[in-house]
Amino acid sequence: MPMPTGIGVIDLMLAIPTDDAGKWYEFMKPLLRDAESRQQFKMPAEYMFRNIPGFQPGADFLSLVVAEMDKYGIERAMIGVSPENESAIRALQEYPDRFFASYECNPNEGMDEVRKIVALHQRFDLKAVTAFPCGLCPQVPINDKKFYPIYAKCVELDIPICVCAGVPGPRLPMAPQRVELIDEVCWFFPELKFVIRHGAEPWTELAVKLMLKWPGLHYSTSAFAPKHYDEKIIAYANSRGADKIIYAGYYPMGLSMERIMTDMPKVPFKDEVWPKFLRGNAARVLKLDKG
Repeated sequence: MPMPTGIGVIDLMLAIPTDDAGKWYEFMKPLLRDAESRQQFKMPAEYMFRNIPGFQPGADFLSLVVAEMDKYGIERAMIGVSPENESAIRALQEYPDRFFASYECNPNEGMDEVRKIVALHQRFDLKAVTAFPCGLCPQVPINDKKFYPIYAKCVELDIPICVCAGVPGPRLPMAPQRVELIDEVCWFFPELKFVIRHGAEPWTELAVKLMLKWPGLHYSTSAFAPKHYDEKIIAYANSRGADKIIYAGYYPMGLSMERIMTDMPKVPFKDEVWPKFLRGNAARVLKLDKG
């Protein structure tokens, strides 16, 4: 059960730091009503994390990230890209063998957003679309009709969509991310590869049941230190779900690479689960080992 080394880990949630990381969260500010979230927090779920990574202004953030990846055996990482995100574009251009692109969608934009996904897929070879239903303004439930054109396009492009589910960390209404909403999406889009992000708490038991039911449904461990991986998820990975659970970190948004990889060896995965969790499942679902 010890964590293997030299496996070439694939991380499905990482970002390149910036001098003003607060800009990452501007999109959800209209939804934040409490003063602490709006005025004091550097990131909207700050109350849930200790020792959020900090960086010297003006540093070569890309080089720092690559050095951290090298130190902890992260071979490749998924980063969010957009035409305005210069740091992500630089990472993709300078280290095409280390980073691959995803795009955080806004279904409120209708067909314009679908066309944007197509354009970004052509330009950056998108490997996934991502979504934060509770953070959208206005919010969009997982099974809302606004999402359907995006789900359909993901099927057409044969790329997964990674969607936050469960109670959100930021102080936002939780209803759009109730886990039972995923059931309808998987029913209507049986070809869709859907990856749960951010824990699905407190409905992890339901998430496991749905993964048993739907072949295209997977779960990633984003935003959780390994110490806090849900016991139901670990048990599922060690039994019928070895092909369904995918590693995703949360560096530098809330966790340091050191914290993640210091905790990781203590996770009681079976020997045969580790290679799939750390690399194999991500490579298969996102088709990373194909030309």
